[in-house]
Amino acid sequence: MICDNVPGGVKLGFIGVGNMGGALVRAARRTMPGEAIRIANRSPEKAQALAAELSCQVQDNAGAAGWADYLFLGVKPQMMAEMLAGIAPVLAARKNRFVLVTMAAGLSVADVQAMAGGDYPVLRIMPNTPASIGEGMILYTRGPGVTEEKERVFLNAMRGAGRFSAIPETLMDAGSAVAGCGPAFVDLFIESLADGGVACGLPRPQALEFAAQMVVGAGRLILETGRHPGELKDAVCSPGGSTIQGVRKLEELGFRGAVMDAVIAACEKNGALK
Repeated sequence: MICDNVPGGVKLGFIGVGNMGGALVRAARRTMPGEAIRIANRSPEKAQALAAELSCQVQDNAGAAGWADYLFLGVKPQMMAEMLAGIAPVLAARKNRFVLVTMAAGLSVADVQAMAGGDYPVLRIMPNTPASIGEGMILYTRGPGVTEEKERVFLNAMRGAGRFSAIPETLMDAGSAVAGCGPAFVDLFIESLADGGVACGLPRPQALEFAAQMVVGAGRLILETGRHPGELKDAVCSPGGSTIQGVRKLEELGFRGAVMDAVIAACEKNGALK
């Protein structure tokens, strides 16, 4: 199928539509027509439900592998070898160029090429779940064989996911620990803020709204002004005020050290997944 209303007729295939894969399908659908997207999943019911929601098509793994210009591999690292072995004959038989897009933590571009059985162009990405609403932070490494033009088409097709940043593959584990695992850390922080508000008498729905919007606004303020978070923190901490007392308590309880340790633990686990 040629998708005439998409620049270059680009076609996106997704194998695995769990939390992260599904987030990327939703991101792609924000700017791409449904006919440009095909999805496959080991649970057909999940794929069918997502396809019905987003008006795209379901295929099996082999069908998606033989059709897509960009084939997103949304399976867990420990399942990647088996899945790629299953579609390797389809990839080997293809005459036209395609790019494999892997989001598996701990697996390098070379790992994916070896599992796929060919020296195929590979984009290694690390997205996060906010990509589903266009607010993601997606890190990526362009493997050998991925031309600047292929990179440009990919970024254009997936622009609905949010921000993209190219990083060396050697930094992918560290970047993933911040941007990929970070939403869970922030969710825990938001929940804790809301719990504190409830303890102080706020109704829970309002406490959660206040906490979530505050985090959104604080993050956007850093991105849009370029000011250092320490400077912005100081601007809120009036002498003798309540905010500095809260900051003092967080420092007393080791807040910054705990967050740093969480990132380091996640980074080390990423490395152990290889």
